[in-house]
Amino acid sequence: MSHKDTASQKISTLGGFIAGGLAACGAVTFTNPIELVKTRMQLQGELSKTKGPKIYKNPIQALVLIFKNEGFTGIQKGLVCAYVYQLGLNGCRLGLYEPARNIFNGIFYPDVDPRRVQNIPINIAAGALSGIAGAIIGSPMYLIKTRMQSYSASIQIGEQTHYTSAWQGLRDIYSKEGVKGLFRGVDAAILRTGAGSAAQLPLYNFTKYEMMKTDLFGEGAALHLSASIVAGFGVGIVMNPWDVILTRVYNQKGDLYSGPIDCFVKTIKSEGIFALYKGFGAQILRIAPHTVLTLTFMEQTMPLIYNIESKLLA
Repeated sequence: MSHKDTASQKISTLGGFIAGGLAACGAVTFTNPIELVKTRMQLQGELSKTKGPKIYKNPIQALVLIFKNEGFTGIQKGLVCAYVYQLGLNGCRLGLYEPARNIFNGIFYPDVDPRRVQNIPINIAAGALSGIAGAIIGSPMYLIKTRMQSYSASIQIGEQTHYTSAWQGLRDIYSKEGVKGLFRGVDAAILRTGAGSAAQLPLYNFTKYEMMKTDLFGEGAALHLSASIVAGFGVGIVMNPWDVILTRVYNQKGDLYSGPIDCFVKTIKSEGIFALYKGFGAQILRIAPHTVLTLTFMEQTMPLIYNIESKLLA
């Protein structure tokens, strides 16, 4: 058994939360610009039955255009929100996944070491549960991040809300709508993150396990990278429709949508079924490297936190 496997099995729930959050923050530093592009492409042509000229034609053209108009700070809008969100979301999603999986395995396989059981339905349930917990905790920051990233003084796409900082956004929403306003759209976040989490870690672990059985891959960076790429594409396909819905529900200032299902129906009715895959190219360009970086970084942060905990507890 490798040192990394030992670390993942012995690390505490809090340690897993911290390791997962740090890994995701490292990843989002590089992927935030394409997340901004994805957000604007998903809002482009919102509820429009006529197909006009697209301002953002593809992810690369959109990134160049935004950089040209808004500079480096423009393509990194919402980065602080993204950090806080990633700590909450992936801290839960990655830190609670193994404990949840072990609990389920202990219930259904009481006579087997729960860490050694690989049951796909249980893995999916654990992934979805941990993802939903993270979505709820991180929802206020994702709400503000979406509005910050959709805002542009040069090109207006979707409803525009101008926040100068994450803190100003929190104060503004709370003063107008209270705590309920901070969790506007959390039901859409649960659907989106539950779907993505149900796919990500089970697919990553399954792919990693199957690759190791071929003897072509040993424990190491090549294995983690390959499994992460497969997981990234799987997450993009499963999550994109719910991601479009989430972006639109979060970005609205009034009551354009009463909820995610209403948004789902109105989007298809106005723009057709393929509107649910708006921004899919940017989604893949974001989710694949984000998944790769997060899970690869986590292979480093898990032993780091394990070593720290070992010294403190010793």
